[in-house]
Amino acid sequence: MIGKIISIDGDHVTIKLSIDISSQTNLVGVHVVFEDQLVKIVGEIIAVSQEEAVIAIVGELKDSRFVPGSSVKPSFKSDCRIIIMSELALILGEQKISDINRVYFGKSTIYKNYHINVDVDKFFSNHFAILGNTGSGKSCTTARIIQNVFSSSEYLPVNTKMIIFDAFGEYIDAFNNISMLSPMLNTKVYTTNIYDGKRELLKIPTWFLGVDDVALLLGATDHSQLSIIEKTLKLAPIFKGTEESVIKSRNDIIARALLDILRSGNDSAKIRDQITAILTSYNTPQLNLDSTIYQPGYSRPLKQCIFVDKSGKMMEMELVVSFIQTFVVDGLEIPEPDGTIAYNLKDLEKALDFAMISEGILKSDKVFDYANILSVRLHSIINSETAAYFEYSQYITKEEYLKKFFLTPEGKPAQIVDININYVNDRLAKSIAKIISKMFFDAATDNVQRGTEPIHILIEEAHRYVQNDGDTFLLGYNIFDRITKEGRKYGMLLGLITQRPSELSETSISQCSNFIILRTLHPKDLKFIREMVPNITEEGTTQLKNLQPGTALAFGSAFPISLNIAFDMPNPEPNSSNAEIVKIWFNQN
Repeated sequence: MIGKIISIDGDHVTIKLSIDISSQTNLVGVHVVFEDQLVKIVGEIIAVSQEEAVIAIVGELKDSRFVPGSSVKPSFKSDCRIIIMSELALILGEQKISDINRVYFGKSTIYKNYHINVDVDKFFSNHFAILGNTGSGKSCTTARIIQNVFSSSEYLPVNTKMIIFDAFGEYIDAFNNISMLSPMLNTKVYTTNIYDGKRELLKIPTWFLGVDDVALLLGATDHSQLSIIEKTLKLAPIFKGTEESVIKSRNDIIARALLDILRSGNDSAKIRDQITAILTSYNTPQLNLDSTIYQPGYSRPLKQCIFVDKSGKMMEMELVVSFIQTFVVDGLEIPEPDGTIAYNLKDLEKALDFAMISEGILKSDKVFDYANILSVRLHSIINSETAAYFEYSQYITKEEYLKKFFLTPEGKPAQIVDININYVNDRLAKSIAKIISKMFFDAATDNVQRGTEPIHILIEEAHRYVQNDGDTFLLGYNIFDRITKEGRKYGMLLGLITQRPSELSETSISQCSNFIILRTLHPKDLKFIREMVPNITEEGTTQLKNLQPGTALAFGSAFPISLNIAFDMPNPEPNSSNAEIVKIWFNQN
């Protein structure tokens, strides 16, 4: 007995202490049990004075198990005592070190050396967030948790698949040691540094890009731009292919565009210039400026037939129309791209230019304005280092690409894939993260055996990529929001690691089931956590401002109650330390 109940206010109980508090260690955070016959209600001491203690009810002990929540309140006659170790094990878990169902996270800050072993399914089968200010220990905590998954030589998680979007390249060395457990365990690093000859450069085949991907890459903002992108992707394989059917389709497309120009009503000189411009860039062996037009008794090349005389008229307009009309195939539809023809960004640019023409860029200034933005941005990418990320030397199917993604250069399965996106700007990094995440999400949703190949996507500095941006308006969805809402049933799990939770997408953070929150000071972030994170109490948000580095408040579906956990330092550590100012400033050499 440590005291008697003197007041009950909602989920808070105040007791008058019957022990000498001055002879006790700090009781704040310690759990107590209110016991009345067969009823055992668990509470946590949240405040203590010389004579009284305030206790928050956190759950009940029923049938040798802990049930979180407060369906009943203790009575005034209930005895109040400190929880015993066997009861604590029902809440914090058994102290087994080797258990395939549990992974060691860290130690309790309340109960000395008490190991917190978390249920693997309850944590890793849900989306999670690791939040905290710079210097609070986010990177080390993340690295330690993943290292602990690979810490047992008895249980090897060989089928694990984790992708880390590494904003600063911090984690590259943190997981090298997993291969020491077994040659079956490996890590793989993709770099965005095009000058790094040691590591594999991240590359995404251009022919993998869908309408949504190209829209993100080119920064599309208007729905009318999507139709141009859609036509571009249909035209790209046609302008690249060499089969007879492809040439036939190409002739049909070029001919239709030329006929639109010839029937536009513009003056003859403008029509001539536009036809010349198109056939200079887009032509086939059958349809080009040198194509021969036959007439009874003589023949002439097409370029002579579009000659404009001194009166400003194209005398052979009807002849040219009749010739071009022969290439039009009624009922011929542009096929949907099926990914069987490889093409690059320059091929895409040619297709985009022609799609713009076919969409009416030559007839409408408005069409030109919103379409030309795409052309300028694509041209800028082609003529920059960014193009290297979309140059793929040989044809590969998307299925083969996704399989190869988790293979080391030696062909061994890699459980952890680190994508170092430190060398690209935020806009491109966000596009890359979304494109790759969407590829794996689409593959997961297409998998008939749903959820049998889980993939975890961890995003460092998530506030830079998982935002409330224009995707939902433009595309109807944000891929990260979609993954957090739908991905769990398909085995697509998201881990958000950030120092600015208030800048995250509300949808994505609200779908997380587990939270590990380290020291957080910014009032806006604290307010956001209090409003968006389920089940966090006012006491919890107050604690966040005073946590030591590497110590976190953890709660969610994997934690029966909110827990204060001190995480061990990872080994090796991620490269996230601060600059050593004194050493640098005062180095005499």
